[in-house]
Amino acid sequence: METDCRPLTRDLCGPLRARVDTELAEFLDGRLRDLADEATAPVFRLVREFVLHGGKRLRPLLCYWGWRAAGGADCAEIVRAASALEIFHAFCLIHDDIMDDSALRRGRSTLHHALTDRHTAHHWRGDPRRFGVATAILLGDLCMTWADELLFGSGVAAGRLAAARPYYHRMRAEVCYGQHLDILEQAHGPTTAERSMRVLLYKSAKYTVERPLQVGGALAGTSPALLAAFSEFGVAVGEAFQLRDDVLGAFGDPGVTGKPNLDDFRDGKPTVLIARAVEHATPAQRRVIRSLHGRPDLDERGAERLREILVDTGALSAIERMIKEREDRAVDVLATAPITEPARLALTQLAVAATRRAV
Repeated sequence: METDCRPLTRDLCGPLRARVDTELAEFLDGRLRDLADEATAPVFRLVREFVLHGGKRLRPLLCYWGWRAAGGADCAEIVRAASALEIFHAFCLIHDDIMDDSALRRGRSTLHHALTDRHTAHHWRGDPRRFGVATAILLGDLCMTWADELLFGSGVAAGRLAAARPYYHRMRAEVCYGQHLDILEQAHGPTTAERSMRVLLYKSAKYTVERPLQVGGALAGTSPALLAAFSEFGVAVGEAFQLRDDVLGAFGDPGVTGKPNLDDFRDGKPTVLIARAVEHATPAQRRVIRSLHGRPDLDERGAERLREILVDTGALSAIERMIKEREDRAVDVLATAPITEPARLALTQLAVAATRRAV
């Protein structure tokens, strides 16, 4: 069965995305039946809602097309295996929101904030925020466990699962390493573009695109040459994806993105966008960046001053060029990669959509 992919739309692979959602719902419902009692059921349902509400399903889509690119046939087993990456992604988001103390995710309260509100509403004992954070950490850990269960219980042949295991484990380690680098650079203050790109590579690029593709390819038994092409394509698209995310974090409309556009500024996120501005700023502009970037009480007026500097220093236009260069590089890799034509079309469309998105 060929998946209907339409270019340059937010929902590129509608039927495939729907199949992933069905797998996720069935798996989570089964786990909730197994684990939840009357006391815990409402909390576990929050996890189900968190996983299923919104999201682009980019990682499962890439894993699936990594399989298809390597000649794997469409089947329920690969959709099930690919869906595991969305549950792993939920683990990453839940913990990332805690570390950033973000209030919104996909237009809704983040999980730890929702749990804090639940504690307050029920007038339970103790500190509501401590309860919310502690419970969300546990639920995030549970998502990581469930991701393993879904992947290794997907029905894909044991030998193929063994071949994919190293790429899956690298993905899990790299995202933790990248998150630590992110926290470290925030503590250091405004950084260099080179160091910001290192954070971006490990925190996002590898786990968003490169490793999902390689997991899918390894599950299909692909060649080292194709895995190398997946790496080149994946790093280019993954970097462009995160660069776009940084632009949206500074200039995006919260009503469209579902996330605040002050958080990255307030948290002092070490984005390449900020690093390029610091490198090309006048002394006066640099002083403004240092006084406002990373300020927890930053208001919209202060954020607008930072946005003006990002534009005036040429940082925004430089990032747009970097995104386009990586998009072009990724498309060039696909043009000569030894992959099936449906996969070439789908991956090209996914690359363009990931780098030009508005959410």
